Amino acid sequence: MARCGCGGGQCNCSIVAGEGITIDGSGSTANPYIISTEVTCDQVRPCFSAGDGAAYDPSTGVISARPSTDAGNELEFGSDGGLMVPPAPVTCDQVRPCISAGPGATYDPATGVVGADLSGEAGNNIVIGPDGGLYVPSGSATVTTGCGLTGDGSASAPVTAATGTWPYACDVATYGGGVYCDTAGVLRTDPRSQATYTQDQINQQYPATAVPPDSPGIPIETRTLQIVNPDPCREAFVICEVEVDVDFDLPAGSGASYGIATDETYYVANTGATAQQDAHVQTTKVYQRTIPAGGTLNEPLQIIMGRGTGGATYNRIQSFMRAFVFNL
Repeated sequence: MARCGCGGGQCNCSIVAGEGITIDGSGSTANPYIISTEVTCDQVRPCFSAGDGAAYDPSTGVISARPSTDAGNELEFGSDGGLMVPPAPVTCDQVRPCISAGPGATYDPATGVVGADLSGEAGNNIVIGPDGGLYVPSGSATVTTGCGLTGDGSASAPVTAATGTWPYACDVATYGGGVYCDTAGVLRTDPRSQATYTQDQINQQYPATAVPPDSPGIPIETRTLQIVNPDPCREAFVICEVEVDVDFDLPAGSGASYGIATDETYYVANTGATAQQDAHVQTTKVYQRTIPAGGTLNEPLQIIMGRGTGGATYNRIQSFMRAFVFNL
């Protein structure tokens, strides 16, 4: 240490120990200065404190876990000094609310007893046997049948519908009707077939009115028949039959025609020398209609006249409208 005036194996520098520092040695090569410091536990421990979940003893410096003292806390120290939560015992009161009974079973949440639920319906033969098991007495599976059923329910004689022999030449699977069960459990067939009939007749007088000369004829009057399908299930097939009769007054050399809808059904001519009064013929037309289930049809009858010549007139129109309604 030349700058400190070292020589002859000794340094003449002045070294002073501060707080917490110690200096040993003379500064010679053989006995150098040793500067040291010592930090004690008492100095360090005040630097630490405990937070949540931890405990600290500043007098010993021991840090440890701090279990809560709240009621119900299961955390504790194990035999090896580690933290441990012992397995919680499961009580019957905790488990029983998790269980309930479904079809065919009973359950008592107060006792935890599960049992079989026996139906109280008439004819049920299952019982609890003397050994506590489910028991059906021998032979109780058979039944007594009545009209429309055969068999006793055993393996050799199962219950079946008593049916007749299909007497028709057609295929039963294709043309046979259906059998159905209603809400009361009664067997039903397809809706019954039915036929109904309705008609209307009008016989009306007119002042002498000229027959129009048009050919073909033109509409003179339209009459209507209301036809109701009484079946709420099926479409109705309707046969309509209409009749018209017109009285013509025909001077000598005159002629006239009438018709139904677009068809001229009658023409008459007076080729004589004297007038003809109330010349008439009743004509008929037949056709078919369909009406939806439960529906109503207002069927028109249009009466046409034409080919009037020579002063021909008409004075009466009589009509019949008939409907034959079938639900099959």
